[in-house]
Amino acid sequence: MKTTFKTAGLASLALLAATGAVLAQDATVATEAVEAAAEAPQYALASETAYIFNTLLFLLGGFLVMWMAAGFAMLEAGMVRAKNVSMQCLKNITLYSIAGLMFWITGYNLMYTGVDGGYIGSFGPYAFDPVGGNDLGTGYSVASDWFFQMVFCATTASIVSGTLAERIKLWPFLAFTVLLTGFIYPIAGSWQWGAGWLDGMGFSDFAGSTLVHSVGGWAALAGALVLGARTGKYTANGVHPMPGSSMPLATLGTFILWLGWFGFNGASQLAMGTIADVTDISRIFANTNMAAAAGVVVAVILTQVLYKKVDVTMALNGALAGLVSITAEPLAPSVWQAVFIGGVGGVIVVFTVPLLDKLKIDDVVGAIPVHLVAGIWGTLIVPLSNGDASYSVQLIGIVAYGVFTFGASLIIWLALKGTIGIRASAEEEALGLDKIEVGVEAYPEFGQGSQRV
Repeated sequence: MKTTFKTAGLASLALLAATGAVLAQDATVATEAVEAAAEAPQYALASETAYIFNTLLFLLGGFLVMWMAAGFAMLEAGMVRAKNVSMQCLKNITLYSIAGLMFWITGYNLMYTGVDGGYIGSFGPYAFDPVGGNDLGTGYSVASDWFFQMVFCATTASIVSGTLAERIKLWPFLAFTVLLTGFIYPIAGSWQWGAGWLDGMGFSDFAGSTLVHSVGGWAALAGALVLGARTGKYTANGVHPMPGSSMPLATLGTFILWLGWFGFNGASQLAMGTIADVTDISRIFANTNMAAAAGVVVAVILTQVLYKKVDVTMALNGALAGLVSITAEPLAPSVWQAVFIGGVGGVIVVFTVPLLDKLKIDDVVGAIPVHLVAGIWGTLIVPLSNGDASYSVQLIGIVAYGVFTFGASLIIWLALKGTIGIRASAEEEALGLDKIEVGVEAYPEFGQGSQRV
């Protein structure tokens, strides 16, 4: 038995040695293959595989950005008073639906089809892939691209909803949403993302600090000026606080938005068919997260220093401002640059929110500081990390988007005000828009929930 075990052991060692030699040879071959691939210009997949991965990126990014619609709804529901919660929920699900329809009816074509250095695309509905389509020429399914771009359009309208909460009537707001999502946003977006005149100048906005967020912010600012502040918000004795219905809801909404932003920024890479693309997407995720984290920490520290107490709404908006700030260029910055860019976003929130109150501009959720002012900052600072951009061209783009969006929005808001009216009466506002416009009201014993009236 001992001899048998000894013989078997020697045979096993010989087999292991031989196997090791083969594995070592295979490892050497594999290493040589990797080194050879590393010297290639890029690690490209087969065209069909790249098509699948690119399409998958648009779909995954699209549903993450669509999930941001839930984030906006929860954030706004938490930041308004209980008597207006249902109204905000109704506005958010309806504006998302309107955006989807309008972006198909004419929005996508206005933004992407036939711009070629100009100012506007073409009118008409967009055509999707045929059933079983296998055209690899675009590198992705055109329906997936439409879906991804559509959810960005809806985000713009969500920004307006929060600013004008608690005193705007439903139907005028929805009428404005039709024009914003079908015409204003697509035309403005065509100037850069549609290869329009700003793109030709070298303007750079990777994922939409200006094209999405400041466009929504300019539209919200115009609406706030025409609409006026909530009754009793600004008095002879100063600013009258109107606390929101639920900080847990507002916090949940912020976390949902934070999560959705990885699709917002990451999928704006627009390709996942090479190792370089996937690496860049990972870098975008990391920079996006760092900027948001910096925005929160800066807002928390500043409010403690300035007010001797930490303001949770400032912390929430600090996260969002950090996210908006990094959106114009989430790929190129180093970690420290991302932290700096997002941290300044937190500073912007802490100082701009009280500034609006001094100017008596009533912004219920703080969307103007977060999306407009932080969006301008994020767009302006792009050349810090992106050597292909210039401060002068970035400034030209910021001004162009501001003049066009604010001007067009102001005209529409004034037209709506002069025709069908946009504001609830003081009595209706006191009762709450849930009861007046939606037909529900809060449970008085709990201050939340709803029941038919």
